[in-house]
Amino acid sequence: LPSIVADNGGYDSAELITQLRAAHSEGKSTYGLDMYQGKVADMAELGVMESYKSKLSVLLSASEAAEMILRVDDIISAAPRQRQEGY
Repeated sequence: LPSIVADNGGYDSAELITQLRAAHSEGKSTYGLDMYQGKVADMAELGVMESYKSKLSVLLSASEAAEMILRVDDIISAAPRQRQEGY
């Protein structure tokens, strides 16, 4: 996703992603892409935070989708019903 954001911002995505990965490997877990400056910066310092509610919503949606897929799979793999004569 950061690569797409950097490309859409008109920046060199390969360079920015390399810098971002280097920052993360140095333990700077709050670093991200600053699209105003076109560089890697500390998102906590800039006031950019991901909301807990949006992450929770994504996790709940993913688990509901997985549960629905498993239910459909159970229905498809179930043996077909035996039909009665005349129907």
